[in-house]
Amino acid sequence: MNAVGKIKPNARPFYQKYSADQLKDALRKMYLIRRFEEGAEEAYMRGLIHGTMHLSIGQEGSAVGATMALRNTDYITSTHRGHGHCIGKGAEPKLMFAEFFGKEEGYCRGRGGSMHIADVSTGNLGANGIVGGGLPIAVGAALAIKKQKRDDVAMCFFGDGASNEGAFHEALNMAAVWKLPVVFVCENNKYGMSVSTERSMAVANVADRASAYGMPGVITDGNSIADVEEAIAEAIARARRGEGPTLVECKTYRTRGHSRSDRNRYRTKEEIEEWKARDPIPHFEAELMAHGLATEAEVIAIRKSAEAEIAAGIEFARLGTDPNPNEVTRDVYSNEAA
Repeated sequence: MNAVGKIKPNARPFYQKYSADQLKDALRKMYLIRRFEEGAEEAYMRGLIHGTMHLSIGQEGSAVGATMALRNTDYITSTHRGHGHCIGKGAEPKLMFAEFFGKEEGYCRGRGGSMHIADVSTGNLGANGIVGGGLPIAVGAALAIKKQKRDDVAMCFFGDGASNEGAFHEALNMAAVWKLPVVFVCENNKYGMSVSTERSMAVANVADRASAYGMPGVITDGNSIADVEEAIAEAIARARRGEGPTLVECKTYRTRGHSRSDRNRYRTKEEIEEWKARDPIPHFEAELMAHGLATEAEVIAIRKSAEAEIAAGIEFARLGTDPNPNEVTRDVYSNEAA
C-alpha cells in the first residue's frame, strides 16, 4: 500500500481528482447520513419524534457522490427521502434534528419536519412531500440561472416512482427545449412504495427515457460513490457549458421500508440481505484503504466522530425551543401592505 495520501497511478479518475482529505470528508458525510437516519429512527421509536419518516439507509453513495462537484451557488431540489441530499449539500445535522423535533432552531423553524427541510444558504431549495414535486421547481431554478447568465446548475433528485408522473415528462421536455442547466438525478431503489419498477415501467431503465427528450441518459451503480460522482461531474460540466440537461440514473436500494408504517411484505429477506452486502459505506472504506488514502485507524476515527456529532445533535434538538402557538401563522402570511 502506498503512503497515506499518495494515490496509486492506476486509480480511477474519482480517486485522482480529489485529495485524501476531501475523500475522507465524503466518507464522513456518508456516515453522518447513516447515523442521522439511525438516530432519527431511534428517536421515533422512543416517542421523541411524531408522524412518519422516509429513510434512505443504503443510498448514501448516490447522495454524497451526486453533490461532491456542486458549489454553494448551485441549487438542489430534494424528495420525501431527502436527508442524505441535505447533508451532502452541507446541512448541519443538529439543525436538521431540531427541524425533526419541531423546534425553533430548525432550518424551517420546526414548521417543515422531515419532508420539508430547506437551507437556501447552501443552495438547498427544499425537500418535497409530493412525488415528483421538485422536478418543475428545479427547471424554474435553472431557467432563472440561465436568465441571469450564471454558470451554476440546478440538480433535481427524484425516485423511480416519480418518473411515472406527468411532471417528470413535462420537466425534462421543457429543460431540453430551452437547454437549461439541470442535472436530473433518479435514485432508482427498485420500488415506488410497494410497486417494483418491473411492474410499473414499460422500459428497463429510467435513463432509457432520456432519448425522447434529446438529452444524454446515463446509468450508474448508485452504491458506488465513484461511479456516481464521475457520471454526475460530467453532467454538471455539460450543464455549465450551456449544453443542456442530463438524466443520470443511480441504481441503488433502500434497506428500510418505504416509511415507518411499511411492513415489507412485497420483497424477500434474501433480496434485502443481498443489497446489504453491497452497502456503499464499507465499499468506499475499502477503496480508500486500498488506494492508500486512509488508514483503518482514520476510518474508525471518522466513524466515531460522526456518531458523536449525531448524539450531540439529538441532544441539541431535544433541548431546543418549542414554537409559540401565538405565532402559528408567522412566515405564512405577510404583514406588508399589498
